[in-house]
Amino acid sequence: MPPSELPSLAGVFSRRQCLKTAESIATAQESTGAIPWFTGGHTDPWDHVESAMALSVAGLYDEAVAAYRWSAATQNADGSWPRQFRSGVVESADIDVNFCAYLAVGVWHHLLRSGDLAFARELWPSVRAGLDFVVGLQVPRGVIPWTLGTDEALVTGNSSMYQSLGCGLALAERLGDPQPSWAAARHRLGAALRDDPGACTPKDRYSMDWYYPILGGALRGPGAHARIDASWSRFVVGNIGIRCVSDRPWVTGAETCELVLALDALGEHSRAGALFAAMQHLREQDGSYWTGLVFADGKRWPEERTTWTGAAVVLAADALSRATPANGIFRDLLPDAVPVTSR
Repeated sequence: MPPSELPSLAGVFSRRQCLKTAESIATAQESTGAIPWFTGGHTDPWDHVESAMALSVAGLYDEAVAAYRWSAATQNADGSWPRQFRSGVVESADIDVNFCAYLAVGVWHHLLRSGDLAFARELWPSVRAGLDFVVGLQVPRGVIPWTLGTDEALVTGNSSMYQSLGCGLALAERLGDPQPSWAAARHRLGAALRDDPGACTPKDRYSMDWYYPILGGALRGPGAHARIDASWSRFVVGNIGIRCVSDRPWVTGAETCELVLALDALGEHSRAGALFAAMQHLREQDGSYWTGLVFADGKRWPEERTTWTGAAVVLAADALSRATPANGIFRDLLPDAVPVTSR
């Protein structure tokens, strides 16, 4: 892979730094292909995929393929995944529905980055089973419950599932296996996220609820810019990043980079670039990133360098630098997928 294909941002994030961050993720990867939060930690299916996406960006294709094959191997018969694994053993068999959709984003991203259509075909049955499971849980109001046995839906998870369905539809088109039921479900889900604020339980203390409708692609246009501006001062902290929770003195790297991706999708490149530079204080020499900083006392908390934080950094760098063919995974949508709203 030519070095020029690795993301870089002058004076902030070099190609060598990008590779080191991806290598720090690969170092934590287990022999099964699972990518835990950190060496010896637990693995969840969503953050595992996010980390695999960073490996693809950096051209570590063998490691990314192993990660996606782990996803296929650990899928339940109904298309779902257990919520949590540790050292190859299921630690929590509960189902987080959003986790069951995200493989579609990862496989579509890997295809865009690598061009490996044969591998996409290999993983397609798992992607299809996961999205069929998710769509089968959609309630009449258009949203999808966060777990089994409840009708409660959450903004962040539903926004992520909106993106997952879009990536699944793009993959279905590329593989010649149309899924019109997914398109209908995505349309209803997007309408609910944009126009029915009561459909989801509010968790607006959390920054993810703020920016995820934009990150996932359900909201664009003037309404998206207004949403960002309305809560900017609640979450953005000077030149160190954004709060995870509005009333806690804690900035986190992954949330900051996800906001960078949302801003990039809206064309707000100046604010996006400034935030990306602001969170680099969380970087360690080996390329890994601390999860967050309690700025009230200057202490890193939790005392963990998480693979998914490093992954968010790599994905944000790719989006900002337009380095790889997959750089638009959070920006580019199916042509008619997002009606513009002024709300």
